[in-house]
Amino acid sequence: MKIRRTAQAAAVLAAGSLVLAACTSSPDDSSSDDQTTAGGGGSEGSYEGTDKEDLGDIQTVEGDIFYSTGQDEFTGYNTLTADTYSTYNNVIMDRVRPEGFFYFGTDGTIYENPEFGTVEIVSEEPLSLEYTIADDAVWSDGNAIDYADLLFEWVAQNPAWLSPDPESPVFNHVSGIDYTQTNVPEGPKADSWDAKTFTVDYVEQYPDWRLVTGAYILPAHVAAEQIGITEEELVQAILDEDVETVTRAAEFWNEGWLSSPGEVPAPEIAPSGNRYQLMEGGWTAGQSITLEANPNYWGTPAATENITFRFLDASGHNQALENGDLNIIEPQATQDTLPQLEAMGDLIEIQTGSTLTWEHLDFNFNNGVFSDEEGGLALREAFAYCVPRQQIVDNLIKPIDAEAEIMNAREVFPFQENYDEVVEAAYDGRFDEVNLEEAESLIAESGIATPIDVRIGYSAPNPRRQAQIELIKSSCDQVGFNVTDAGSADFFSNALPAGDYEVALFAWAGSGQIASGQNIYSTDAPQNYGGYSNETVDEAWTTLAASLDEEVHLEQTKIIEQELWDTLYGIPVFAHPGVVAHTAGMENVRHTATQNQVAWNAEQWLLAE
Repeated sequence: MKIRRTAQAAAVLAAGSLVLAACTSSPDDSSSDDQTTAGGGGSEGSYEGTDKEDLGDIQTVEGDIFYSTGQDEFTGYNTLTADTYSTYNNVIMDRVRPEGFFYFGTDGTIYENPEFGTVEIVSEEPLSLEYTIADDAVWSDGNAIDYADLLFEWVAQNPAWLSPDPESPVFNHVSGIDYTQTNVPEGPKADSWDAKTFTVDYVEQYPDWRLVTGAYILPAHVAAEQIGITEEELVQAILDEDVETVTRAAEFWNEGWLSSPGEVPAPEIAPSGNRYQLMEGGWTAGQSITLEANPNYWGTPAATENITFRFLDASGHNQALENGDLNIIEPQATQDTLPQLEAMGDLIEIQTGSTLTWEHLDFNFNNGVFSDEEGGLALREAFAYCVPRQQIVDNLIKPIDAEAEIMNAREVFPFQENYDEVVEAAYDGRFDEVNLEEAESLIAESGIATPIDVRIGYSAPNPRRQAQIELIKSSCDQVGFNVTDAGSADFFSNALPAGDYEVALFAWAGSGQIASGQNIYSTDAPQNYGGYSNETVDEAWTTLAASLDEEVHLEQTKIIEQELWDTLYGIPVFAHPGVVAHTAGMENVRHTATQNQVAWNAEQWLLAE
């Protein structure tokens, strides 16, 4: 599964909704530099924007498009729990849950979504926002999408009066408790329980405010009905801080929207707030689930009537595409991927491009030879000098993306505007090339006797990471390290949280969020798995995360990046290349750099006529 980065969550399993959770990567993790080819030929896509293209007057046409993100079974309507929030689940439910007020473009740019509603900044300090939901926005059962739903979204993120013990939140929500207990403790406010306009007041400025409200919407009226009260009474219970009533609603939220494989929840339990809805009888356990166009959607309709998500192991995607069993795939981009796809000729079209997912090697500061108590900075630098980053990029990445380069930042990507400016301010290029002589000298300085065992842990199996470790071992063993492949299927659930490694190899999936890195690099932060601690970095993140000023963000990012290099938190390696392939002649299939995957605009997909 893919683990993402979140602006306010603890470590969570991630996926594709707008508040993209803070996280680590998967075996198949794989912009602005997109290219399209047909059977290896070269035809460029016609739309140059990174937002959703205005396709004019769309009429839903008959047809069924087949797509797969992997073999994992769907878990049910609520994919927002800490146990169900995954790429595989959310790629489905993002077509069914309301889109919200904003969405990510293909390069991570955040765009307004006026079809759902609008947002006005009332005040910047403190931050106060006025949201207006479209008058005709309704659930598929006819119930209006309104203030009740957004207040329910807020309370599901565990305000302090409901969940005073942060270790035992009442709602099993993937976002944890920080949003309600730190950023918006009082919740949305409106003149009536069914208002279309409401305000949200933050305690201070918060740069990622666009990614929170409207990202986790589930129908409040359904939860109310299931516990025997009205939607208005549920709203009043939240406003009155009625713990007993809200806890009953939480029990339904936690369990009532989950399903056994193959059991499609009834429409009265699982209404749609988007262009697609769950098809009655459309879920075959272990095989697929089908969504059908929502006839009661108020805005631009779905372009194609049905989308079927097959539960198919990634190893079979190429063959399924060639056979016509899948129409769209997004395979792991390895040096073998493009030749295999190009061999299919004119049956398919291929898109490639950069992504906001990036590979990195992180040191274990909690214990072991790279901690400050043992080999310290000298040994970390020695390892950085022997890791053959350029060879890794040349051998494993350039066969997919000829423009690929070593990644020398963590919060900015090589294809983004400020990348060169940040790198110039933060890093002098010392580790760009292997320097075995310097590595040997630093090992001697560290005082650690050779051979020095270095277990590189990762989520296995992963052929590309295995190949990286082989290249690292070939280089670093020459200077006194003994690199071993410590990949395991349970790395994220076992070795990583236990600190049972010297170096962790995985990927973070970026998104366009501004302050999400605070959850990774700050002292004692939930996703700071290696135990890194630095006052300068902590202070810079605090400043950045409390400002709306882009200049402040850039200035603090430079400070953070320089300090992470100078103290060697870890070693960035490369931005992942991305590959999408689809049936020839399909329209509006667009590769994206973001973690939403190619399905980000699935409502616009059309089969060839």
